[in-house]
Amino acid sequence: MQLIDEISDKVLQPSVATIGFFDGVHCGHRFLIEQVRVTAVSRGLASSVITFPVHPRKVMQSDFHPELLTTCEEKIRLLADTGIDYCVMLDFTPSLAQLSAQQFMAVLKEKYEIQVLVVGHDHRFGHNRTEGFNDYVRYGRELGMEVLLAHAYFNKEVTVSSSVIRHLLLEGNVLEAADCLGYHYFLEGTVVGGYRVGRTIGYPTANLQVENPDKLVPADGVYAVYVHVGGQKYMGMLSIGCRPTLNNGTDRSIEVHIFHFNADIYNQPMRISFVQRTRPELKFDTIEELIAQLRKDEEEIGRIFACI
Repeated sequence: MQLIDEISDKVLQPSVATIGFFDGVHCGHRFLIEQVRVTAVSRGLASSVITFPVHPRKVMQSDFHPELLTTCEEKIRLLADTGIDYCVMLDFTPSLAQLSAQQFMAVLKEKYEIQVLVVGHDHRFGHNRTEGFNDYVRYGRELGMEVLLAHAYFNKEVTVSSSVIRHLLLEGNVLEAADCLGYHYFLEGTVVGGYRVGRTIGYPTANLQVENPDKLVPADGVYAVYVHVGGQKYMGMLSIGCRPTLNNGTDRSIEVHIFHFNADIYNQPMRISFVQRTRPELKFDTIEELIAQLRKDEEEIGRIFACI
């Protein structure tokens, strides 16, 4: 996949394209992109995805916190896995937001060689989003651009969307979220120093600092996770929360105990993939009660991995 931005000097081939923010690049997105690829092959054209590096609403409303499923870099990697030829990355600016749908389509045709535009079944674009598919078809005829309506994607009779997945993750339902995403939801960041209490009770942890503050962190609780660090993949149990037993205040932490692992990984990049939530965060009266629960957590998570 070739990444194209507004200052790129790369020459694009005429292509079939679709447009959207594509947060999460979930199953619904990939179903739409596959329709683009199939149409491109049938027309003898290249295939393109048009997207934005920053959530459009954040550009227009600086205090908006989008709770992203994927950062821009993560989204690009996932889009590359779809087999698309081009990813056109447009800066969403106030001036771009003022373009009508017809004006925006003219930019796609003239600057980016979009010959066929595949529109998501519920997607609208252009200033105020007041126009719909029939309008896009009419504008396309005037511009010499074919406009097609994509088929909707359904999963267990539920429409998959980024907002639905966010809701699931904020409830801690990472199993159903993975079903909608087509992969385990993940967090990426750097291993940083923590309170170092875990090693004193037999459960040393690696603390993850997520780089992007807009990245969604799932609900507090304990999870079975895969840990990717140092080029290897491990199983682990992860805790998200404020460590109430240790009187940690409101400081929310993400710490993982990696099974069968003993190495110094401070300042190294780490990725956490969520498999299943086992319980909410709990407050215990004593450290001994906490240790007893951690042993139960370890056993339960071991059983989860044994069944995968």
